[in-house]
Amino acid sequence: MAPTTHAHEIASACRLENVRYAIRDLACVADEVIQQGHKVLPLNVGDPLNFDFQTPPHIIEAVYKAMRDGKNGYAPSPGIPQALEAIRAEAARKGITTVRDVFVTSGVSETVDLCLTALLNDGEDILTPCPDYPLYSAVLCKLGMRLNAYDLNEEDGWQPELADIERKLTPRTRGIVLINPNNPTGSLCTRQMLEHIAELARRHNLIVFSDEIYDKLILEDTAHIAFASVAPDVPCITFGGMSKNYLVPGWRIGWGIVSGESTGVKAYTEGVHRLLRARLCANHPEQYSIQPALEGPQDHLVEVKRKLRSRRDLTQHWCEATPRVSCVVPRGAFYAYPRIEIPESDEVFVKELIRKKHVMVVHGSGFGQKPGTQHFRIVFLPDEQTLTKAYAGIAEFIGERYGD
Repeated sequence: MAPTTHAHEIASACRLENVRYAIRDLACVADEVIQQGHKVLPLNVGDPLNFDFQTPPHIIEAVYKAMRDGKNGYAPSPGIPQALEAIRAEAARKGITTVRDVFVTSGVSETVDLCLTALLNDGEDILTPCPDYPLYSAVLCKLGMRLNAYDLNEEDGWQPELADIERKLTPRTRGIVLINPNNPTGSLCTRQMLEHIAELARRHNLIVFSDEIYDKLILEDTAHIAFASVAPDVPCITFGGMSKNYLVPGWRIGWGIVSGESTGVKAYTEGVHRLLRARLCANHPEQYSIQPALEGPQDHLVEVKRKLRSRRDLTQHWCEATPRVSCVVPRGAFYAYPRIEIPESDEVFVKELIRKKHVMVVHGSGFGQKPGTQHFRIVFLPDEQTLTKAYAGIAEFIGERYGD
């Protein structure tokens, strides 16, 4: 006799109910439009290689050589020695003087996951910015931790709102996340703000996670300031990587730089290394690109920043000239986060924009925003002609749907 079978639904874990990734969750709407025969203008994903940017040839050659030379097995869990040495030298160039450890990860996404997992116990939390890159809230939801978001102040160039941070601190708060330059707003923290955050961290015994993945893509005539250079005594993990600065997001190479007083970070760093060993290693041959990238020619950055400044300016001018739209000028990375005055949600706005004008941006509610406000994130990586066409479509949509 054939065995009796019963179909039972296998449910996902309840803690995943709040996991969202707005940047890619819109893909199903775009797919509808594409299936109808339309081409969608993508201003939603921050991948420079989708547009007119190219990976520096010397770092491609370094990886190719590593593969030819047989570097295709497992790497040491923390990373290969020459990569770790180059990251330490990069930290010194950033003015970080109390480096205690460095390690290589599969993109900064894994750095975030490992570092939060190694820190948080049940019932504890960390402060994350609002708006923020949605990976942070996704990892916290995966860990079953509550979200504790502090506001960025749109009226102050999207700087962290210190009074709100003070209000959100609890006896169980373990750390604070800075994204600098910020995704999605393109803002930069001032030195004074970094000093204020450092003082808060000292007073409340917090570790700082400083996400600086866009640190070489500064669009102003100013240098990026690393948090750990301002506060060498404060426990800090500085997140960096190859994806954006060196135009290789698909290689998935990131890293963490541990700094602060040695006794303050020792036990925590050992916990991070337990997780590094448990997941074996980051991509091996791609790690051979780190040293030539950080220590070799930086010529590509001149042209990358020239293009980004021009496209940022075009974007800002459009925001200023378009009814119902306003925007804080982005100062780093390649994102703008315009505010839009509309009588419905920004999620409805972006979905209908895809359907009616075939332009894809991301709704602000996918990153977080103050109640009563609506925003959308623009990726201004495409060339000026493509951006001009996209912005004309958005302006037309706003006029048709909401009027002037």
